[in-house]
Amino acid sequence: MKKGIHPDYHKITYVMTDGTEVETMSTWGKAGDKMMLEVDPKSHPAWTGVRRIVDNGGRVGKFNEKFASFGLKTN
Repeated sequence: MKKGIHPDYHKITYVMTDGTEVETMSTWGKAGDKMMLEVDPKSHPAWTGVRRIVDNGGRVGKFNEKFASFGLKTN
């Protein structure tokens, strides 16, 4: 391995959505930094099985308004 080309590998702390802190090694940030997670295994639907309702109706409505002048049919 070449010396001086690899990033620094140091300890950081991940802070989960519920406030739990986990210390790990990473190349992110500087030694001792805290990474605040917005999604983690305790809150992600793939691990929890809880689904969140996404407001798709508002997005579709905005799309239809924006492109109504093109003469596209809407249901």
